Amino acid sequence: QVQLVESGGGLLQAGGSLRLSCAASGRTFSNYALGWFRQAPGKEREFVAAINWSGGSTYYADSVKGRFTISRDNAKNTVYLQMNSLKPEDTAVYYCALRKSYSSSYRVDEYDYWGQGTQVTVSS
Repeated sequence: QVQLVESGGGLLQAGGSLRLSCAASGRTFSNYALGWFRQAPGKEREFVAAINWSGGSTYYADSVKGRFTISRDNAKNTVYLQMNSLKPEDTAVYYCALRKSYSSSYRVDEYDYWGQGTQVTVSS
């Protein structure tokens, strides 16, 4: 069983930066791909970014490309999402997820474990 715990959310103004962290339990963290998703009120959960098992391949939604950076530290069993130039439309609950595969995916239904989420609110 894998447990994921997100942290780092908060309230900030547009144009600001925030770094989310997601700590995972389990010895096989480094074998699996990880992703970040978000869900705004009244909307479906959507893909934000993903990273493969080694960190050598990353993938971003068009809406965050060039502003967000996903990274991982396998020694610390942690995945990060650095968010820069934040916009009000980035406001959502952000979730990290683990996929029991070496390769990442943008599909919500291809991830096996999810964190509880952390709220990010960007004011204009």
